[in-house]
Amino acid sequence: MSVTVHQQFNATTIATWERFYRANFLNSLSGFKSTHLIGTMSAAGVPNLGVFHNVVHLGADPALIGFVNRPLDAAPHTLTNIQATDCYTMNAVSAGFVQQAHQTSAKYPENANEFLETGLTMQMREGISAPFVAESAVQYALRLVEVMPIKCNGTFLVIGEITAVWVDAKLIQPDGFLALEKAEIVTTLGLDGYYTTQRMARFAYAKPGLPPREAEE
Repeated sequence: MSVTVHQQFNATTIATWERFYRANFLNSLSGFKSTHLIGTMSAAGVPNLGVFHNVVHLGADPALIGFVNRPLDAAPHTLTNIQATDCYTMNAVSAGFVQQAHQTSAKYPENANEFLETGLTMQMREGISAPFVAESAVQYALRLVEVMPIKCNGTFLVIGEITAVWVDAKLIQPDGFLALEKAEIVTTLGLDGYYTTQRMARFAYAKPGLPPREAEE
């Protein structure tokens, strides 16, 4: 096994870097992240769509999903709409529409409809007031539970409870595992690097004293 040669950077050095170099470095540091389009509807009935790379599973019972929203002066529309309606959708991004998904990160005006701007297909479902992305193989609706301000940098942890899920049937394995790679679901590194995925292994539940073994499906 080879030994990695590391290069060290302390906080003082990092603070001297050019703004965009520093942002790219630090945004990549935490590794690959899931990529979702969050669909919302404003109180005035204007659809909104934005790409988010920091969606995280918070619990299965109840089924909670969180994401980090940037400071409101930088990214106001998604959080404002969620707080106004208590409803929003998550839509996993696949390789086939990754360019359109990334384009939603542009700073469109408040009254813009990102579905129309990017060519993605808006899909409404009965009983859900927020729009879905029809091209997405994994869609779910959420009800707002809590918005937690992160005081040290002005961001917000937005927590929602899943109320309904729509999944391409071919992804669902017998034990409930979702084989997302079959839908070419992408992952993100930093803010603008998109990657396809391929399963390397899936292991059974780890127990002390037993060697790792492949999961049965």
